[in-house]
Amino acid sequence: MNRVLNKNQRNAGLFTFFISGICVISSSIVVSLLQEGYGFAYGMTGTLLSLLSIGNLLSGFLTGMLPEKIGTKRTVTLLTAGYAVGYFCMGLTGWMAVLMLSFFLVGLAKGCTINTCTILVGNNSENRTRGMNVMHACYAFGALLCPFLMAFAVKMGSAVPLFVLASCGLLLWLVFFLTPLGGKERASEGTASKTSGEPKPAEMEKTTKSAGMEKTPKPAGMEKTPKPANISEKAATDWSFLKSKKFWLLTGLIFCQNAAEFSANGWMVTYFKDSGIISGTLSTYTVTVMWTATLIGRLLIAFVFPIKNTCSALIKMSLGCIIFYLGMMLTGSQIPAILLLFAFAFSMAGMNPTAVAGAGRMTSAASIGVMLPVASIGAIAMPWVAGVISEHAGLTVGMTSNIVPCVGLFVFAVLVQRISDREEEGA
Repeated sequence: MNRVLNKNQRNAGLFTFFISGICVISSSIVVSLLQEGYGFAYGMTGTLLSLLSIGNLLSGFLTGMLPEKIGTKRTVTLLTAGYAVGYFCMGLTGWMAVLMLSFFLVGLAKGCTINTCTILVGNNSENRTRGMNVMHACYAFGALLCPFLMAFAVKMGSAVPLFVLASCGLLLWLVFFLTPLGGKERASEGTASKTSGEPKPAEMEKTTKSAGMEKTPKPAGMEKTPKPANISEKAATDWSFLKSKKFWLLTGLIFCQNAAEFSANGWMVTYFKDSGIISGTLSTYTVTVMWTATLIGRLLIAFVFPIKNTCSALIKMSLGCIIFYLGMMLTGSQIPAILLLFAFAFSMAGMNPTAVAGAGRMTSAASIGVMLPVASIGAIAMPWVAGVISEHAGLTVGMTSNIVPCVGLFVFAVLVQRISDREEEGA
């Protein structure tokens, strides 16, 4: 019975993350359509994108706190309703207050979906690194289909894409509504079952090795053995990850990854269109280029070239992000821009899932409720910063500023490597 439940939860996490890819990445196309239709300034465009990220940040905390008050099922179904409600309201009116609220609701749904899917897939996968990359590949596949879905829908009317997205949001909500989220899997947190965030010793060893961390001792405070059976759910909550330097460095790395990726996703269509590098409707398909590269990268990591050393992989990927993003900002031709965009997205593809998997057994409901919301602040700040800079210094300068979080990726990756080396020396 537990095996069936685990499989159902994992599959629900994969499918809903696929739908979330469509709904979230569509926001960059939607904001471009809204800017054309209502004549928004760059600053307002950045504000809408930031409101989405603010909702995402708040949702992370709510997802961690509300289950104690109203239960897991009610929490998830309440917050993920934001996709359907938000996009439906965007399709009804262009009133700014409604649009701002709608983007905020979409952000709430995004954050809750990420947290819930991370736990459902991570805790029900034999290989956590592979599970995380497959989950994020599902997200990339949804993002890849997004421009085609939007291009088809817009032919039937300017508001139709928004109602299509609302329908996708409703489908995601129904899957969560029909998936067991609060019964046995909640009780099992106190009985050290397979659905628990505390894996068995053999699973911990297997997961750690698969993430390329086999030679790295656990961070300070994480040397505890798994909790014994029949322990209460309250006692099972382990907050020792808060004392781990590696945990916070990985959180900082994901912060920079969110900043660089979300800013690029949100602004790239507008940048290529307004700069004339890629003109007309073709600029919309730059999203397809990005997420094709992302999908390929994550599938390669999951099934073809598994990561053997997490720290080394993060450093190499961060260097690729810096080099290819700089090249993209320096080119003014269509084909080189597309190729460099592909290379940048390919380099970025494995950063998030690899960093989350690198946390090992720290990946629990409590740690995810801290790591992802804190890291999502980057997705709030960078689109807004890029919008403000673009407003005063031009869109090219605003987009170029995104190189800062790319450099941050490299800095944090190097620091994680040093912490790991220091722990190995002290072993």
